Amino acid sequence: MSKEKAKVVENLHEQLALLRRRIQRIDRKYASAPAARERRAPPAQPDRPLHSFLEECMSGEVIETPCGAHFETEKLYPRHRRHGSMDLSILAALPEDLLEAMSEGAAPRCHPGRWAFLDTETTGLAGGTGTYAFLVGVGRITPEGFRVRQFFMRDLCEEHSLLWRLEQHLADFDVLITYNGKVYDEPLLETRFRMARRRPPFARLVHVDLLYGARRLWRLRLESCRLLDLESQILGVEREGDLPGELIPYVYFDYLRTRQAFRLVPVFYHNATDIVTLACLAGIVPLAFRSPDSAPLHHGADWVGLARWLLKAERREEALAMLRRALERGLSDELLFRTLWEIALLEKKLGRLATALAAFEDLAQTGSRYAAAALVELAKHEEHRERNYARALERTRAALELAPSADLRRRAARLERRLARALPPPLL
Repeated sequence: MSKEKAKVVENLHEQLALLRRRIQRIDRKYASAPAARERRAPPAQPDRPLHSFLEECMSGEVIETPCGAHFETEKLYPRHRRHGSMDLSILAALPEDLLEAMSEGAAPRCHPGRWAFLDTETTGLAGGTGTYAFLVGVGRITPEGFRVRQFFMRDLCEEHSLLWRLEQHLADFDVLITYNGKVYDEPLLETRFRMARRRPPFARLVHVDLLYGARRLWRLRLESCRLLDLESQILGVEREGDLPGELIPYVYFDYLRTRQAFRLVPVFYHNATDIVTLACLAGIVPLAFRSPDSAPLHHGADWVGLARWLLKAERREEALAMLRRALERGLSDELLFRTLWEIALLEKKLGRLATALAAFEDLAQTGSRYAAAALVELAKHEEHRERNYARALERTRAALELAPSADLRRRAARLERRLARALPPPLL
């Protein structure tokens, strides 16, 4: 062994010896004070059945299945109740074809009572095979109101029972509605089903994820489109006694350790409220895309978001109408100029040249970052349609002053050559 390696090994042995001595001192310290140790120790929990801890805090029942047992609870939100600005009675009156347009025809025409609103609470946010969905909530629209049934694992060994029951419950539905569920909830549950050697029940359900539509509607106005933020900003709901989502895994692990079920009450509340909010958003997001004229939107930026969503679906006339409605509602300067630019381009694509030119003229006078682009569009029209090279050159030079570029300089040089060729030869 070389001297350097020998020195490294010697240092390692010294460090280990030092660590052993520290551990011995700690052991002697606590061994000499048993009374103090007993005072600090948590009180022992009585040996009671698992279900008794939950029944002390909330109504529910222990469900026995061929795979074991787990806990379930159900809550009814009566139809006359409001969730922020949304009247829950509206949910039962939603049209059966509400989801067709948003899902590009994938969602079947069916009664809203066949829609399952699903959300999970898990032992971690990263996903993977080591993450459990310890609480699964499923909401449904009923004549009496909105019902949320929650499936809970009192211990990790109850997962098979929970999944068996969840599979049976989802058999009553045709559509699965989530918020970011395509990325998180469904893949996680599919993993848990496969780990339990069960076939996931999601293949026959059409999955509609409201996150993508919500972002299209509100990302121009809101900094965040998290479900909790939309609940506050769009529905006007202020939660009381809620638990931040990032703390939920720690609360569950603490429950597994202490069996103090009262700590779980905010978790059940958080999950149920998320599902009610999800159902209320289902009365806004798909409806806006299906029937833009009757969309329950109140801000100009939201109408712009809807217009861009419609434009992506090649619904140009409807998109143009929404952009004009956004102008009426009022926009910030930056979004105003961008909207005027989009209106002008749409009018041009739809063949309404006079209207498009008028919009480009208005933009050219604004001094905004779209003024140069508007001047270029006007220059193209003067050059190719009017054959007015002098006017086209004038527009191009004005654009060069606002936004110099090699492309504009080449355009100006070409127009100068064309204009020179068009001039009559000098008199001798």
